[in-house]
Order: sequence, then C-alpha cells, then structure tokens
Amino acid sequence: MSQLDDKINQHFAGLVVRKDLVKTVKGNAIVPTYVLEYLLGQYCATNDEATIQAGIDTVREILRKHYVHRNEAGLVRSTIKEKGRHKVIDRISVALNDKSDAYEAEFANLGIKKVIIDSATVKKHPKLLVGGVWCIADLEYLFTEEKNDSPWILSSIKPIQLSHFDFDGYVAARKQFTTDEWIDLLIQSVGFNPQMFGKRNKISQLVRLIPFCERNYNLIELGPKGTGKSHIYSEFSPHGILISGGEVTVPKLFVHNGTGKLGLVGYWDVVAFDEFAGKQKRVDKALVDIMKNYMANKSFSRGVETLGAEASMVFVGNTDHTVPYMLKHSDLFDPLPEKFHDSAFLDRIHCYIPGWEVDVIRGEMFSSGYGFVVDYLAEILKSLRSHDFSDLYKGKWRLSEEISTRDRDGIHKTFSGLMKILFPHGGATDAEIEEVLRVAMEGRKRVKDQLLRIDATYPKVNFAYFDQQDAERSVTTLEEEEYPGAYHRRVVPDDEEVPRAPRTEAATAGEASLLQSELVAPPKATVVSPSSLKEQHLVFQENQRGVTFDLAPGSRIP
Repeated sequence: MSQLDDKINQHFAGLVVRKDLVKTVKGNAIVPTYVLEYLLGQYCATNDEATIQAGIDTVREILRKHYVHRNEAGLVRSTIKEKGRHKVIDRISVALNDKSDAYEAEFANLGIKKVIIDSATVKKHPKLLVGGVWCIADLEYLFTEEKNDSPWILSSIKPIQLSHFDFDGYVAARKQFTTDEWIDLLIQSVGFNPQMFGKRNKISQLVRLIPFCERNYNLIELGPKGTGKSHIYSEFSPHGILISGGEVTVPKLFVHNGTGKLGLVGYWDVVAFDEFAGKQKRVDKALVDIMKNYMANKSFSRGVETLGAEASMVFVGNTDHTVPYMLKHSDLFDPLPEKFHDSAFLDRIHCYIPGWEVDVIRGEMFSSGYGFVVDYLAEILKSLRSHDFSDLYKGKWRLSEEISTRDRDGIHKTFSGLMKILFPHGGATDAEIEEVLRVAMEGRKRVKDQLLRIDATYPKVNFAYFDQQDAERSVTTLEEEEYPGAYHRRVVPDDEEVPRAPRTEAATAGEASLLQSELVAPPKATVVSPSSLKEQHLVFQENQRGVTFDLAPGSRIP
C-alpha cells in the first residue's frame, strides 16, 4: 500500500474503499458504481486484508441473494410468494394513480407494477417520482381475490445513499493533505490511477464534478469516443441522472402542462445529456427556447406560473473530426445538432472541457488505490452547493473590464466550483488561486472564441486579468497556441462540401498532420550559422501538440 493510501486510511477511516474491489464484486450485475460502493462501504471500508476479503464475500452473497437479474425475475417472484417476504435490490419508480388516489411503485428488473407505497415515503424520497431510484426493499406477497388489488406489498424501502455525514470532519481532514495529494485522492475516488494523468488532465477530470457542487452550472464536453465523458454522470452520484439526448422532451425535462407534473430539473442536482452531438438529430425548437431561458434565468414557466430550479446541465457528445479540421471548416461546436448550434444557446454555457485532450480509457488507467466511497463524496459535493467561493480571487486579482457580465458569470461559477472541490477548507495559496482562475477563464474563453466565429455581432474580448500592481496577464486556450493561423479567423465556406464519412485512424492522423502544417504554417528551415546560436528557454503546455525536437541544419542543443 502506498504512502498516500496509508494517509487516506488514517484520516478518512471507514469512508474509503479500495477502488479495484468494484470490479471484483460486480460480476454481471448491471448496477451503478455508487450502488456497489454503498455495499462495499458497509463491509470493506478498511485497510485490513482479512476484513476486506470477508467483506467481499458478504457483498457477493448480498448481490447473489437480493440483486434482481431481469432473466431471473420469475424465480425471485416465486421466492417472494413461497417465503411470503424477501429483500430485493432494484431500481424503483413511483407514479400517482389518480383514479384510485394512491401512489404505485414499479420495480424495473423484477417486472412488477402497481405496488402500493405510502405518501409519507414518497414525500421523503421525491426522486422516486422522476427517473427512479436504486433501493433495498422488503416485498411481501399476499394473494387477494379482489380484482383491482395487487398481491405485492411493500413493507419497507431504503434508497441506496448515505444517510448522514460529518462535513466539518471532512474539512478538517482536508487540511492534512497537500494540494497534489488531495487531487490524487479525488482522482482515485472517481476510479482512475493518478500516475497515468498529468496535472492538466487531472483538473479536466475534476471540472466534470463541478455540476454536482455548483447550482445551475452549464457544462459541455465534446471529444473522441471512449474518453469516459458520460461515466461520472451515470455511475458517480445518486443526485445526477444521465439521459439520452434523443429522449428529451419539454414535459420530461421541465413540466407537463396537462398534469402539472414537474420534470427532471425539479428533482435532480445534475441532468446530463448523453450523445448530445449529431448534426442530423431532430430537435424541438420549443425545447431549445425553454432551455435557453432556464440556463440564463434558472426558471421556467408552468402556464402563468414561473418556477425556479437548481439543476445543473451537462452536455456530452462525440466529435467527428480533429481540432484543426474543425477550426478550418467550422468551429469547435460543429458536432451539435443545428438547432443547438445557436449562439444564444451556446452563450449560456459556462465552461467547455476540451475532450480531445483526454486520453481514451485503457485498463491500466483504473486505480487499485483507496478513494472515497462515492456516495460519501456525492453527499459532500451536494452540501457544497450552498457555499459560494466565487469572490476568493478578488483580493489579489481583478478581471479585465472588457469581460462581459455573462462571461464573468461563467468564470465565477467554474472558479467557485473548482475551489470547493480542491480547497473546501479555504487554504489555497495565491499561486493556487491564480491557477484555478486561469482554468476557469480558459473554459469560458473556449466558448466565447467559438461564438465569435459563429456570430459576427459578438465583440472580440480580451480574456485577461490584472494583479495588484496592474500588470496584465492574458489567458489563451491550448488550441489557440497550437493552431494560431486558424484559431482567430472567420470561417469561409468551401465551394466543395466537406465529407463526413467515418474516418480511419490512419486517415485522421494524416488529416491532422496535413492541416496542422497548413494552419500553423511554421517557417521554412534555414541553415543557421554557428555564430547565430543562442541560448533559449521554451515553455510548452501539457497536452500541447505539434512540438518537435527536430532542429534546423547547423543548429544544436548545448
């Protein structure tokens, strides 16, 4: 066990698990990670190997006896009938039957419906009404000859999430870790090996968590397939829900005007849209308009009534082309459906994660170290939604006056969210605060720079900040440094339509190489005389591409 793992177990005893255990116990159970880690947290939250092995056996036995596989639903129903009572682990959703004036539960895997559930339970766990919740439930069977009565009786139900936590203890323990140690702990908590990531990539992983700790935060990530863009939103927290981009409707997301039933934004902290990209997707314009209003004003209308909500929105999708290709032919929002490729909608987005910088997930990138039980971290992040860290930079830095109100809002929300995640105790140094500020500004600048390409009415903005001596410090995106020849120009449509056929790896690499040489336009190599040699200091960012150690003839490295 590493020195960091020892330290983690010392300060967060009982709240961390070894992350490789999830795969060990999951088998063929199709359940989110937070469900498995909830069980592992009950029996394996220790560094004692004997206790861990005993806990693994216990969790496996619980899953074997109580988790409902769809293909074994009939056997489980028979077990409940014969025994009279049985405990099950299943995803349960609830709907109101207005004809009988009763709430009825439906068990997704078990395949039973119209199970009566009392109003007090529904009021205590309202997410049962929207999308469903993974629960441990006691079911009874009592046959009745009444035609409309169900034989299934729900005697108890317990949603799988942490019942309580000590926030002050969390903050106090954070003080015992350096910033780098804390970042590595968080990376291990989401299941990855921190040794496989550079600092910039680690921060990108943590920005994905901001919607869970920042209210009404709008985030987008577009990039290649297989980089884990949607993993956090489907597996990480019981307070977030991942839906397919094609399944979105106004009633499902906001409110059903006929019944008055609230949609997802009224119940969940995070609503994430998977497979959001796709230029040919059909999109309801009314949905886009309501989303624009909600993302800007945190409210939506139900008839004549205006309702507020706090759900953050996340949009994740795949890119079809390389970055230089998109910069030459369109913009970095190119993969989006036409109705979402709208400057008014895109201007509501607070941060753009460059998914092309994130490596495709490989087996060796998963962690075998200790990290927080994810539902514990999820509850911590949820509690941080009521905190505001957005002005912590103002004692040392100030933003350029050119930066608009909407740009400032995006910067402030990203800055606040990342400060909550990294420094909940408030112990950041000036250099660390500046680093977080630059990350926040780059995320918003990536959005704004694309808006300049899409809509000529947007004014150009200098994304800069000033220190106490009024020295200006500019912020650039990595793409801006890599492809300066294409980044700031307006897109001129080609005479010939750009092909969108699926691309092979070799073709994509060739395309990138060809376009990079065209867009970056490096100077031709010239012979350098020995007398012109001079010492230089060059700085390159992590993930920066197009850098070579090849030198012009006659030059040399001292």
